[in-house]
Order: sequence, then structure tokens, then C-alpha cells
Amino acid sequence: MSVLVLVSSFSAFAQSKDNKGMEKAICKKNMDPAVKPGDNFYEYVNGGWIKDHPVPDEYSQYGAFTILYEENQKKLRSLIKKVSEQENAPKGSVAQKIRDFYNSGMDTVAIEKLGYKPIEKELKKISKLKNKKDVTEYLATMQTYGMAPLFYFFADADQRNSAMEIANLYQGGLGLPDVDYYLSNDDASKKLRAAYVEHLTKMFMLIGEKEDEAKKSAQAVMDFETKLAKVSFTRVEQRDPIRNYNKMQLAQLKDSVPEFDWDIFFKTLGLENPGDINVGQVPFFKGMGQLVNNTDMNTWKAYLTWNLLDASANYLSKEFVKQNFDFYGKTLSGQPQMKPRWKRVLGVVSGGLGEALGQLYVEEYFPASSKERMVTLVNNLRTAFGQRIENLDWMTDETKAKALDKLGAITVKIGYPDKWKDYSKLQIVPGSYFDNIIAVREFGFNRNLKKIGKPVDRAEWGMTPQTVNAYYNPSNNEIVFPAAILQPPFFNPDADDAVNYGAIGVVIGHEMTHGFDDQGRQYDKEGNLNDWWTDADAKAFSKKTDKLVALYDNYVVLDSLHVNGKLTLGENIADLGGLNISYQAYQNTLNGKTPAPIDGLTSDQRFYMGFAQVWRQSIRPKAMAQRLKTDVHSPGEARVNIPPFNIDAFIKAFDVKEGDKLFIPKDKRAYIW
Repeated sequence: MSVLVLVSSFSAFAQSKDNKGMEKAICKKNMDPAVKPGDNFYEYVNGGWIKDHPVPDEYSQYGAFTILYEENQKKLRSLIKKVSEQENAPKGSVAQKIRDFYNSGMDTVAIEKLGYKPIEKELKKISKLKNKKDVTEYLATMQTYGMAPLFYFFADADQRNSAMEIANLYQGGLGLPDVDYYLSNDDASKKLRAAYVEHLTKMFMLIGEKEDEAKKSAQAVMDFETKLAKVSFTRVEQRDPIRNYNKMQLAQLKDSVPEFDWDIFFKTLGLENPGDINVGQVPFFKGMGQLVNNTDMNTWKAYLTWNLLDASANYLSKEFVKQNFDFYGKTLSGQPQMKPRWKRVLGVVSGGLGEALGQLYVEEYFPASSKERMVTLVNNLRTAFGQRIENLDWMTDETKAKALDKLGAITVKIGYPDKWKDYSKLQIVPGSYFDNIIAVREFGFNRNLKKIGKPVDRAEWGMTPQTVNAYYNPSNNEIVFPAAILQPPFFNPDADDAVNYGAIGVVIGHEMTHGFDDQGRQYDKEGNLNDWWTDADAKAFSKKTDKLVALYDNYVVLDSLHVNGKLTLGENIADLGGLNISYQAYQNTLNGKTPAPIDGLTSDQRFYMGFAQVWRQSIRPKAMAQRLKTDVHSPGEARVNIPPFNIDAFIKAFDVKEGDKLFIPKDKRAYIW
């Protein structure tokens, strides 16, 4: 199948600051001309900007996403301010809920007065647990509170029958960011584990435990979580959709993990017959079952108390908030100070009442013209991707035909949902921040629970309109672009075409390519896990992606720390594919013509520079070290310094030669999509 060619151009009239002071699409003061593009393209494009933009104290990193987030925070605060001052908002209205939720979070006098009283009732329940049955019931109760000790339970599309929602069990239960933090024996990991135990101790002391008792509780939690870590999948293992798909009925689950009383768990949730269940990581749940059998009640009480504290700390008095930040902010990420309270509360409201606030955001800040231009861009990118698939020299015609079918079937969502989420059953009350937090969590959990056994609502969005991000959902075979990302430097209506195609065009191509990365390619056009590739094509694809893995594995970011090429493979394939697809889409719009240089930069140079400046960032070393272990995205520096050097057009545009530090010989380049 071929896609209809639709090409059109952005206006290219504004190349310098306009009368409102808009910065140039490519600003030379943000560059470092002393650096050769072939030695460090990231520094060449962004060196000046990085020098002028150290990380603000309230962040662990600062870049294009952070700047847009900051702008959005101001817009959302303005919207909430209007709503929060509406004294006569009808009870039960969206305005009343936004107002009372935000105001309750900002009422620090009431919050300080309460201390940890909001969780006192739950702490007493935990202290009275007597046996495994009690523990299992309370584990289920915590799930309804939006807390997930041991594992996560949720509804999601059946990966092999994407039209239906089924129950899912997924590993969890760890307080540190990754399995590696528990099991690595390097000095840095040992220090972090010691700091974690100290953090746990202080949290237990804040609820009245004496120091010796708190230390015992903390060590019990650490020992228990370490045992959980030993049976957990690594993040790389979690990226294998086949290995993480294990659908079974309740009877099979009970046979596989007999030590855990699943009947009590599901009965407590009000779901006695859950139907099909996908057990994400069977070895984890088998190991968890052994732990359930061999864990004493004192350890259970310490572990459940910690999970309650960890999930509640940010909504209690300042001593809890501070201690939580001291470990997760300062120690883990190197962030000197927390965000001001209004930003933190705003983030909670935006998460809990996301589409309610999103509706106000769209009405105020998202022009129809932006959506129209995005539709044109997406059509252009889809056309270009189709052309590239048809011209692949490594794929058979049989698989090409199916790839084109899948590409043509991708659903596109831009800006905001056609159908907004209904919050009528969510009760928000004035004056009780923690109660409102629990109400929002219970609302979200119950809403998700009711999906089990029902058809997937393909109109639903997984992000709010005010989210600065985009995503591909393999089960729906859809790409989604919230309104908030459609702003400079991603989408600039006053920039020339080259820059926009290098920025938002690559983002669109990136999300499309996720349908054809090492994970996404395993899903068919309907969103089902289904092998539609010939063996020869699958092997050819793997050989090409192995080259990409090697390039990232060998890229040093921080001292001796490398990018993990297997962990980040999907995102790296998408970056490379997005660049290739968007460049072709841009060339299609030119119809063989070559635009005149702007500020001495050719259109090809501006395209790649538009891409590079999207990923500029300043980041703290601790935050970088953490992300290298936990983030499926490569650091911004690697995202800029690796993919373009696999592209012949880039090599030509910047006259990159053998001997340049980032030069990749042709036989080592990854030519994929």
C-alpha cells in the first residue's frame, strides 16, 4: 500500500526576532563555533546555551522540555488562580473540584497541624495485622489507595487481543529506582544503599519509632526489598514483550504461585472473577510467593508501613516532605532544593484532574491553526515513511507490504481528546489535602478496574493535553501529540521549514518509528503481538540494530559510565528513524529546489541543528548516573551525537571526515528505517 503524497510548507518569513522579541529559530549565540561539528555536534549546536544555562536549584536537569514545562506551569497557574477564586462554583462542578483540591494543597497551616494524623488510622491497621490472610487483604486495600507494595495490578489491553481489556500483574515493590541499585557491588551503589537505609530509619522515627527500633525496621525493609530485587526482571528484560506476556486464568495463577492467596486478594478488590490475567514476569511472582511463605510478621509490618509512608510523605507535614526530598531529590538526583509549593501542588492537581484542567488549557492556549498544521505534517511524514519502506534494500516485498499496511493504519491524535474524561463521581472536599489525594487515587483505580473484561476505548488518551511529551501506543497502533508539545523549539510557526521538520517533524517520525522498533515491530496493524515478519527480514533487522546497540554501548557520557545500548534501543531506533523520515518529508516539500542559506546556514544544516537544539540540556552528575541505569531514553548528548552520524546527508551537510571524533565508517553505520 502506498500513501497519498500531501506536501505543504510552513511560512518561512520570520528568521530574526520579531517585534515581540521572539528568538531566532537558530540562534548563533547558543552555539559553540570553536567545536567542530564532526567532533561534538551536540556542543557545536548547544555549547553556548549550556554555558549560559546552569541547572536551577529546583531541578536535576534543565533543557527544552523543562523550559516548556515552566511556561506551562505559569499558564496552568493562571487558569487555576481564576478557578480557585470562584467562591460560587456549584458543588460537584469541575471548577469546585479544581478549586478545592488546589486550595487544600496550599493550606500549609492545616497540613502542618495534622502532621502524620492523616495516615494514623492506616498505621494502626498495619500494627494489628496477625497473619498472611491479614497481610493479603491489606495489600489489596493499598492497591485501591493507589499504592503498590509487592506488585502493580491494573487493566490494560490484551497484547494478543488488543480490542479487549484484561487484568495485569506486574512486578514492583522496590523503593530504590532499579534492581541494579540493590545488587551492584560498586562503591557508589553501596553508598546509596547505606543512604537509603538511613532515609528509611529517619522516616520510621518521624512516626514515633525510637532510633534502635527504626533501624531494625529499616534494615528489615532493605533485606526484604533486596530479596525482591533478586527475582525481578532487569529493565532490559522488561523490554521483551513476548517474555512479559503470560496470559492465564485465576486457577493457573493459583497453581503457579500457590503461596499467595489470590482468592482473598481479588475478593478484597471486589473482583472475585478477574477473567484473563496477564502475569508480566512469572519468575518474579514465583519468587514473591516464596517470600510470602518465609517472611515474618514484623518484617511485613515494617515493609507495609514503609510503603504507606513512601506513598504519603509528600502530602503530610513539612518534616516528611523534607526527608523524602533529601533522599530522592538531593541524594539520588543531586537536586539542591525542591520546587516551590505551588508548583508541586499544581502538578498533583494536573495529574489528578488532568483532563478537567486540560480542557481549560486547550480553550485558552491551543489555537486551531496548530492542529491543522500538525495534520499536514503528519501526512507528510507518513508519506515519506512509506517511500522509505518501499525503497528498503534489506526487506522482502512480503514484509514490506505488511509494514505499509501497518503504517497506513496508524491512528493520529493531536492536541486533545475528542471525548473528555468524566469526573462526576470523584468527590473533592475543601480543607483536607490528604483525603483528596486518596479520593483521586481511588477514583483512578476504580475507573481502571471497571475496564477489565470490556472493550478497549480507543478514544481514550494516555496523556493530558498540558503534558510536554508525545507517545506511541503499540496496542492501539496510535501516535499521540498533546497540545503542550506544539510550541517552540518543537513547533515554531515563525520558523523556516527546515527547522520545524528537524524539530517537531523528527518527533512525529520518532513516534511513527516506534511502531517499527525492536518492540513495536512485534505488533501488527491491529495492535496485537503477532509475528508478521519473515525469518530473513527479522534476522536482517537484528543485524542492523546490533550495530546501533554497539554504537551506544561505546558512548561514554559521565566519567567511565556508558549508555546502555540494549536498554535504550527502542528510543535510539526511533531517533534514527525520525531523522531519516522527517528529512525525506522535508525534501519532498522542496520538489528538488534548494532554499537560500539563512544566516550562512544551509537548509540541510538548519534541519539537523533544529533537531539538535531540542535535546540541549544541562544535567547534574547524580541525575545522569541515575538515568543511565533507569531511563530507556539515551541522554540528550548521545541522542544528538550518534544518530546523525549514521546518515549520509548529515555527513555531507557538515563535511564530516574520517579522523573527526564522531565519524562512523560506512560499514559500522546503522541503516535501518
